[in-house]
Formats: sequence, C-alpha cells, structure tokens
Amino acid sequence: MTRITAIEITHHRLPLDPPFKASWDGRARGHFDATIVRVRDDEGREGIGSGDLMKGFEGHEDLFIGEDPRHLERHYEVLSHINFHYGRCWPLDLALWDLSGKITGEPVWRMLGGRSDRVRLYASSGVLREPSAMADQAEHYIDEGFPAMKVRFSSSAGGRTSWRDDVKAVEAIRARVGDRMELMVDCNQGWRMPWDTTLPWTFKDALAVAKELERLGVYWMEEPLFRSDRKGMQALKEATSVRIAGGEMTRELYEFRDIIEERAFDVIQPDVALVGGITGCRRLVYQAREAGVMFTPHSWTNGIGVLANAHLTAGAGDAPFLEYPYDNPEWSETRRDYPMASSLRHSQGWLELGDAPGLGVVLDEERLCATRIG
Repeated sequence: MTRITAIEITHHRLPLDPPFKASWDGRARGHFDATIVRVRDDEGREGIGSGDLMKGFEGHEDLFIGEDPRHLERHYEVLSHINFHYGRCWPLDLALWDLSGKITGEPVWRMLGGRSDRVRLYASSGVLREPSAMADQAEHYIDEGFPAMKVRFSSSAGGRTSWRDDVKAVEAIRARVGDRMELMVDCNQGWRMPWDTTLPWTFKDALAVAKELERLGVYWMEEPLFRSDRKGMQALKEATSVRIAGGEMTRELYEFRDIIEERAFDVIQPDVALVGGITGCRRLVYQAREAGVMFTPHSWTNGIGVLANAHLTAGAGDAPFLEYPYDNPEWSETRRDYPMASSLRHSQGWLELGDAPGLGVVLDEERLCATRIG
C-alpha cells in the first residue's frame, strides 16, 4: 500500500510593482503571498496544494504520515477537526487529491465524476476604474471570448464614495456591451479587512441597490449583506429577480447545508482552497443541485486554487461559469500564477483541464526558491 512519507509547507512572497489596489481593500498591496503544500509518498510522487496559510497544522503531521494518501474521506475528517481547533488547513486536501490522481493516473475531474474536462469562465475584475475605463475593460473581455464579467463595488474604503457611483460603472458597461455579456456584481458587504470597521449595508440599502441592478439586467448580486445575515439574504432573494450569491468566506460546511436547506441564497460560492477542500465541497455540489441552488466556487487565490475549483466544477458540478481572477494590467495571469511553471491560459473564455494526472500543477521551482520567506 502506498504511504505518505512527508508533508512540506513553504511560504512565498512576490513583490508587486506597481502595487495592486483591490476594490475590497483600499490599501494598495505591494506583495502577493502564496503558501505551497507538498505531500510525498513512498514511491517519490508529490501532490501539490495551495490556499490558506496552514496555521495550526504544525505538530499534526503524524496524523497523516504513514497513511494511504487515497483515504481522502479519513483525511477530510482529521482536517475538519484541525479546522475546529486551530486554522483552515484545506490546501492539504488539494495536495492529497493531486497525489491520488498521480497514483491512479487520472485527472481529478475524472475522479470526481467526469462530467466535463473543461469549465466556462467569467472574468473577475478586481480594480475600481472610472465608468468609461470599466466599459473598456468589458470590451477587452468580450474580445478574449469571456461570456460574463464580475464588477466589483467599492468596500467602505475602496475608493468610490457611494453605491450610486458603483451603479454608474455598471450602467456604463451595459450601455457599451448591450446584451453581449452577462454581468455580475460583487457588493463587498459580506466581510471586511481586519482594519475596516465600517458597517455593511442594511437590508433597505441592499434592496435599493438590487432594484438598480434589476434594471441593468445583472445576473447575480454577490455578498449584498453581512455574512451572518441569512434571513436578510433570503428576504432579499425573495424581493428581487436578481440572483443572490454569497458564502466565499463561510467557514463550516454545516453553514452551507443550512443555507441550502433554507434556500437562503440562489448561488453558493465556497472555495475549496478555503473551506472543506475538494472532499468537503463535493458534498455541497450534490446538495445544491438537488435543492435547485447554483454552485460556482469563489477562486481568488492563485492558479493552483483556480485549478482545484475548476476540477470540482467540471467533474461533479454544472455551473454556467467559474470565477477567473483576471484584470490586466494590475492583476495579470502571470502575477496570479507566479508559483507555477506556466500561468493558466484560458481559450476563448474556457479553461481546458486535459488528461494530466491529478490537478495538472507544475511548479516553478526557481521562482519559488527566489520568493521563499520565513
């Protein structure tokens, strides 16, 4: 039987010049950090994962060393206990799926059910621009083949003064592109950066915004209320024809279970790199489908996280679009995927997953050596 022999965790930092000013932050980011998790077996194979910082994992290696890496449900249970007591260590689950695929010779999408070997992408912007510049960016996305775009509203410190200014950006895009692409809006009310103490919108605020987005034919409205306000989200869902989406920072699978059972959201957005891993989130795929709730993951980490979410979405899900963080020049594929030997490249708005065993991740060892910290 194959055995796990080693787990290695490294941290890396890419300087960003010019800095990246994310709409949800307000403080320009001068670097981009990535955590790489490697799991090795007794035949020299290596599984790779990335995502959260793996805080709290140190000292628990012995719970996995000597075990068969393919016992994914067992490992999921252990990680869920670590998640309860310490931190989110789900990148290890991604690495175990990658290694299991390399052992069996199968891509993860096929191991998960094999519904498809590719996913349709929506271009997920991250920078606040003037309305005309946002419309220009939408045109670029259309030229590249993307069928949909996500527009970020400003957080309280992000740059624009009110949601009315944000709506003007959506108006400009819709006026320019007509019905040539779907538009989503991320309202950035579900959570805050640690230093940002501004209150999120009230229900009445969110409802007023929803009425504007209805007029503009927006496909979904993401994180319009604080993450704990499920009753408010459900009421908003019933009060507007715009789909209500959320859950990117929801930490527990049972919270998603309750959201699905209550039909509180139209769209749930767990990220396998941040909650539950592939093993946990595949449960949500089936629960959501049976309840008529859309499952399409958040994937704003790096290319390894994008790949992991794509394999689950392609193999078991049936989402119309998957998030593809991409906003040139500030957030390029090269910046996003710096730990990888080659950054991901979409093909006319599709991400092709191919037949490479596991997740298909190939690391840039030289770059990782140069960017290693700690």
